[in-house]
Amino acid sequence: MRCLVTGATGYIGGRLAPRLIEAGHEVRCLTRSANRLRDVPWARGAEIVEGDLLADAADAADSLAAVFDGVDVAYYLVHSLGADDFAARDRRAARAFAEAAARAGVRRIVYLGGPAVEGDGQASAHLRSRSEVATVLASTGVPTVVLRAAIILGSGSASFEMLRHLTERLPVMITPRWVANRIQPIAVRDVLHYLLGWATAPDEVGRSFDIGGPDVLTYGDMMRRYARVAKLPPRVILPVRTLSPWLSSQWVGLVTPVPGAIAKPLVESLIHEAVCREHDIADYVPDPPGGLKGFDEAVLLALAKVHDSDVETRWSTASWTGAPADPLPTDPDWSGATVYLDRRECSVEASPAALWRVIAGIGGETGWYSFPLAWSVRGWLDRALGGVGLRRGRRDPSELYVGEALDFWRVEEIQPGRLLRLRAEMLLPGRAWLEMTVDGEGQGSVYRQRAIFLPRGLSGHLYWRAVSPFHAVVFGGMARNIAGAAERAEQAG
Repeated sequence: MRCLVTGATGYIGGRLAPRLIEAGHEVRCLTRSANRLRDVPWARGAEIVEGDLLADAADAADSLAAVFDGVDVAYYLVHSLGADDFAARDRRAARAFAEAAARAGVRRIVYLGGPAVEGDGQASAHLRSRSEVATVLASTGVPTVVLRAAIILGSGSASFEMLRHLTERLPVMITPRWVANRIQPIAVRDVLHYLLGWATAPDEVGRSFDIGGPDVLTYGDMMRRYARVAKLPPRVILPVRTLSPWLSSQWVGLVTPVPGAIAKPLVESLIHEAVCREHDIADYVPDPPGGLKGFDEAVLLALAKVHDSDVETRWSTASWTGAPADPLPTDPDWSGATVYLDRRECSVEASPAALWRVIAGIGGETGWYSFPLAWSVRGWLDRALGGVGLRRGRRDPSELYVGEALDFWRVEEIQPGRLLRLRAEMLLPGRAWLEMTVDGEGQGSVYRQRAIFLPRGLSGHLYWRAVSPFHAVVFGGMARNIAGAAERAEQAG
């Protein structure tokens, strides 16, 4: 089968695509920027095409015609969660996708949506949007399979990270009423099993299916059982009636790595019970060998991945729509505009390879090699203002891909052994980058570092002037400490 995967840079799509390839399918991945998949190992076995589902209708029709040509099964795995107008954006993207699939004669659309809610008008904005997308996808007559899942348990998923960090960081929790609502979570590997199965299931099927694991639990139950599986002391949960979903989402945004813009629609969706009403999917795609994973087993598998730092994809890998997305302008384009630069350079008594290993491992648990409190305060401030903060960490301790999140940065460019460029995704009155380069020099190397800021309006200029007095400590210390770390690593052999 020739399968089209949208959302291949996201959490589910980035796991489904390699499994489709491994199963022998031809895989084409649609992305707005092919560079986002440049360094991903499995992408060498796929056809990567560029296109934008949110382009103007005429432009989208032209650009998508070639994308859908020859496609048998098209997976719709994108969403705009985090954007203020996510429902309108998702509606537009789904319509462009469905119409292009119909024109190309696609045999099936497969969509991973949210759980059904009694009385759609009572559903949260997030779940209403998920339901609306399903309707739009099916509106052109292409058989559409909708898999309706509640909480997905897997290393790196936004829902799992919320559950994990709330439970690990809060031994005593004052919680809203929704912690008593019943939910039927499902392991991410079981979701992928069903998605993969629909590549070869009968063509004429077009309907929705509930999918969930064998356990029906309240959110409070899940926190207690997570604590037991993770070998934490028992958690004390004190439900109260006064915590609104909005207030709960602000709390989640502060305590967990999931920013408020994403936490809010997720938390609002928890006010509904999400229990499967049928298991008809097994008539078309049999359950996995050995059965569906229970909650405890799914958590153990997820924690094993987290602790081994072997996370395939994370929620933060997908672009966060509240962040700037433009690449670093080329130097000639800066003519006539104000650009603030902080440059640092130092000779390093270590090989370029040793210096590069230090640079490539920056961030996450390793930190930023200078004034940890200053970085932490900047992260806390960003979280308080609704930004991503520092808690996104990094996916792997030594490996980076273009396009993935790294604390409150995103990897914009990598030239292995020579250059790492990061684009800021913290809330700023302008655009900012941090660039680190390595050059050989005799028996050692030279480390060069640039912090680049393009201000927006008066507030941008004032911001730079306010923080520049701290640059000698933050950026100067960073350059010195990176050089020192490389020299110590070289001496240690």
